[in-house]
Amino acid sequence: MDVSMTLWVLTVLGLCALIGADFLIGRKPHDVSVKEAGIWTVVWIVLAVLFGVGLMVFGEGRAAGEFFAGYLTEKSLSVDNLFVFVLIMAKFAVPSHLQQRVLLIGVLIALVLRAVFIAAGAAIIASFSWVFYLFGAFLIYTAWKLIQEARSGEEEDEFEENRLLRSVEKKFGVADRYHGTKLFIRAGGKRVMTPLMVVMLAIGTTDILFALDSIPAIFGLTQDPYIVFTANAFALMGLRQLYFLIGGLLKKLVHLSYGLSVILGFIGVKLVLHALHESGVHVPEISILFSLSVICGVLVVTTVTSLIASRKQAAGEQPEKAAEKAGVEG
Repeated sequence: MDVSMTLWVLTVLGLCALIGADFLIGRKPHDVSVKEAGIWTVVWIVLAVLFGVGLMVFGEGRAAGEFFAGYLTEKSLSVDNLFVFVLIMAKFAVPSHLQQRVLLIGVLIALVLRAVFIAAGAAIIASFSWVFYLFGAFLIYTAWKLIQEARSGEEEDEFEENRLLRSVEKKFGVADRYHGTKLFIRAGGKRVMTPLMVVMLAIGTTDILFALDSIPAIFGLTQDPYIVFTANAFALMGLRQLYFLIGGLLKKLVHLSYGLSVILGFIGVKLVLHALHESGVHVPEISILFSLSVICGVLVVTTVTSLIASRKQAAGEQPEKAAEKAGVEG
């Protein structure tokens, strides 16, 4: 897709306007209700759909298909990120009325960092076509690792600060409590960060780890930097509302890791086939329509089987709880 500099500028300005509106609407710290989160989740999804339809009308059908495939992939991977966000919020004991501010700034930091990753990835792909072999192999390895972790039942129950975050805390110092929405205060004649600033940095910088698999994954669906960037932007910008909407449902998505591993493995194979094709080897290439169908199918199956498994588990726990209650009363 041929994207002019004017369109790039208009797109970035449009995204900035949406982020600004989101910030103004949620500028007053408050507890986000399920209804509010649901409404804004729908709004962001509708905006993404309208953008994809716009690509289809004013651009081309293939670009729209690549956008929707990339958006769904990034969205599904971002749901997995919410598990870590929950751990971060718990570790730093973020007050409930400040959590939306934390997520807004944290996601904004993540979006800027991903833009850098996307620019670097596009430059590398343009210069070295063999990098598709590396991306494909990495995604297949990541998929296998996800399956192994899911089968072993390993779950991350504690968040560990990365080295960059620890060095920032050491340099600036951190206040002993939250001070509303303030990011810096003066304590003992020294300017120090508040815990709110620390947790914002934690969410923003932790996303770098998530980008290691999500960026190669979307480059496996499209090599157009414009589509890669916009799909990431729309997926991330609706993440804050999704956190409050499905935060309590995350534990019910017990098969999410399996679904993500299938998607990443599939895209990894697609990348390897594309690399072989670029090298002159006659191999079949996977179409974007087939990719979109596989991604949608995996997400639907994963969600349905997860909810069924969670319901069975809950039903099995009820007799045990009843027996324990009877034992206590007896």
